[in-house]
Amino acid sequence: MRAQQLLRIRRRQRCPAPAEVRMSGVVIGGVGAISPAGWGLKTLRQAIWKGEPCPTQILPKVGATSSASSLRARQVPTPAERPACFQHPRLRRSSAITRFAVSAGLEALGKDDVARLGIITCVMSGCVNYSRRFYHEVLENPAEASPLLFPETVFNAPASHLASVLGNISLNYTLVGDPGAFLQGLALAAGWITDGRMDGCLIVGAEEADWVTAESFCMFDEGFVLAEGAGAIYLRKPRQDSEVALNSITDAHLFLSGTSRVSAARAMRAQLPKAELLVDSTQGLKRPDRAENQAWRDWTGDRISPKLVLGEGLMAASPWQCIAAIDALQQGKYSSAVVSVVGCNQQAIGAHFVREAVR
Repeated sequence: MRAQQLLRIRRRQRCPAPAEVRMSGVVIGGVGAISPAGWGLKTLRQAIWKGEPCPTQILPKVGATSSASSLRARQVPTPAERPACFQHPRLRRSSAITRFAVSAGLEALGKDDVARLGIITCVMSGCVNYSRRFYHEVLENPAEASPLLFPETVFNAPASHLASVLGNISLNYTLVGDPGAFLQGLALAAGWITDGRMDGCLIVGAEEADWVTAESFCMFDEGFVLAEGAGAIYLRKPRQDSEVALNSITDAHLFLSGTSRVSAARAMRAQLPKAELLVDSTQGLKRPDRAENQAWRDWTGDRISPKLVLGEGLMAASPWQCIAAIDALQQGKYSSAVVSVVGCNQQAIGAHFVREAVR
């Protein structure tokens, strides 16, 4: 399978028409969101439709030579009530990214009892807080560096904790990439379900804010605002007469081997079917938004840009986009929506969701 091709239900040609990447019999069983707007889908919905940017907070440069910092981020606020899942033994010392991922995943799954459940957790920066703290302790005094921190530094930590909280898990994958990898996770999960390997699958994207990450991005784009949180989508087979369905996922169009971001974004759009709503990944910055704005410059339908409100959530941002599209369909505002993700450094990829009668 070539690098440019995405795992999909029907593999025929490298650049198929939208009808040939169509998902069959895979619907949205639930969604969950933790964001700078707060804990839960309702807070995300209100913030996006209100359209006002969430407040920013200063990120202290803990462990740096100088703790003075002008770095700002949109962080997840403290919950009004401590979630019950935080009492689980695996979450007592876990990092923020794990708590976000578990909380979003549990909200998406709800009370659904799935016999064969899969988990796909997607990350980009991953457990950067504990990683930075662990390496700082090693550099300060290797003999006193806490070995308890190391298990929380690996990319797979959130997936491991989520599986432990849920219990009976058939498959548990972690995907590492730019924000587009979340849509690849949706395609992989849909394949598991349609192939009969799983009865349902939970796809989670999560990130946590740290000054190391924020400072790195600010070196390239002045005005960059990092965000943290998580989003989760629960996919399953249809059970009701009318549900929101994952209709299609495009190929992953990579920015390499001479392919520009603009060309990749345009190729992604060309594969997406028509829709009433566009949920894009622009964040109000000239350089990173240029390719996506050019690809959609003649769009005349309604448009939502969650990052303008929430900030650049990296791997959490693409599930927020998908959830905004899904929620708009579930609320009856639209019958179809496309999600456009032009990632930070790897790929342009899109998804198409529809509200339809399920036969």
